[in-house]
Amino acid sequence: MCGEECVFVSGSDEHGTPIEIEATKRGIPPKELTDQMHKKISELFSAWEISFDNYSRTESEVHVNFVRHVYEKLYENGYIFDREVDVLYCPTCNKFLPDRFVEGVCPICGYEGARGDQCEKCGNLLEPTKLIEPRCAICGTPPVVKRVKHWFFDLPKFSEKLRKAIERANHSSNAKSFSLKLIEEGLKPRSVTRDNKWGIPAPFPGAEDKTIYVWMEAVLGYVSATIEHFKRKNLADEWKKYWMDENTKTVFFIGKDNIPFHTIILPALLMATHEDYVMPWRVDASEFLMFEGQPFSKSRGIGIWIDEALEICPADYWRFALLYNRPETKDSDFRVSEFVNTVNSLLANDIGNFVHRVLTFTKRYFGGRVPKASKRSREDEEAELEKRRALSEYKELMFSFKLKDALQRCIDLARFGNRYLNRREPWKLVKSDLEEAGSVLDTALGMVKALCFMLYPFTPNISNEIWKQLGYSDSIDAHSIEEAIEELEVGQELGEVKPIIHKLSKEDVLSKLKSIRS
Repeated sequence: MCGEECVFVSGSDEHGTPIEIEATKRGIPPKELTDQMHKKISELFSAWEISFDNYSRTESEVHVNFVRHVYEKLYENGYIFDREVDVLYCPTCNKFLPDRFVEGVCPICGYEGARGDQCEKCGNLLEPTKLIEPRCAICGTPPVVKRVKHWFFDLPKFSEKLRKAIERANHSSNAKSFSLKLIEEGLKPRSVTRDNKWGIPAPFPGAEDKTIYVWMEAVLGYVSATIEHFKRKNLADEWKKYWMDENTKTVFFIGKDNIPFHTIILPALLMATHEDYVMPWRVDASEFLMFEGQPFSKSRGIGIWIDEALEICPADYWRFALLYNRPETKDSDFRVSEFVNTVNSLLANDIGNFVHRVLTFTKRYFGGRVPKASKRSREDEEAELEKRRALSEYKELMFSFKLKDALQRCIDLARFGNRYLNRREPWKLVKSDLEEAGSVLDTALGMVKALCFMLYPFTPNISNEIWKQLGYSDSIDAHSIEEAIEELEVGQELGEVKPIIHKLSKEDVLSKLKSIRS
């Protein structure tokens, strides 16, 4: 909407041990499970109005071929080597146990449900052979140690290039400082292969029984999803414009636990191809969001899942509250009581109330048509300047990735609008000076129009409903953000005016959640 050429991609991360374990427990092939999950996740993203140009999957033919091509290049360029390592093996299941195929006691915090790749309680990354009292996640048998050959990516060779790229980048402060610290401490070769059967076959000579480690192939999915997107549009080479043009800015929105995969692993893999890929321009890493003071945990039932959330209230309510509480610079906590207060106080009272007042006054006093601003006062002109100032500051905040502050600017404009109406009192002016009252409402309608544009990335359904009530028949995203400052056409007829945002109660939210889970 700002005139930039954009492509928004992601995809289902379908490989790795968690999928294989769950499929084994269900007695179905991993592909059948990921087909089900990809379909469900895609539908949920759509329901949440998350508008990917391409939501792909790592089991796609395009991704598999691209990953194998990249690793063939890395092998040819001398960045892949093999060595023997100790791995765990289950004699009962007759299979090797990488990552989450192993459970045991965390050697750091003593948590008894730690997995071979990470402890859910303390968050530390682990290795299967380091677990205390390890056991097979499938059958519970204590594993034995076997020595096998695996292939590694020579990551340390890129330390200096990565350091320079990270220093040049526009990463969030936590992503930049964390990444530079990792380089300063010394990068180590990264394991590329696993003994899983489920995954992308490794293309190295002698590695025919190995697959590519999920974290060493999933990050390449950003490129393959772009390739796939343009192949579908019959523009096979257009993807290079987004990955090999120095004017391109690649931006990644992630959680802080995924920082090294985006600031170090992905750029190093792209560097190692010896091709002209652009490096990540911005890795925007949020801190952690807690749930009522505890970490979200699917296994322990702590949190609200996104399918459950939609049964409680519309997606826009969640989008608004989650972005308002976005942990941009420090961990934040989601609490049902605060969620309800944010929706009721900010979305309903500040924004919804302002919009509804302006539209109903226009309906009541001017027959539902946009009045002419023929008698603007100094206060009306100041309100117009505030609208333009809000839009300008909003755009600057959005392009600086300060999403919380940009949303706050929307709230501030609505609050200003409410104060403006209270001062100008158009319900009184219509009795003494209809022209001046018309100027007030025309000015206020301009603020409502601006809010439609400003809120659209946060609450697309609410914004389009307001847009419709203003008398437009298309969608906001068909317009440029620059149109937000344009006045409404005099005489334009409003649509049906009705309340858009409804208040919540904590009791109702908790009751619905309990009912969903019972």
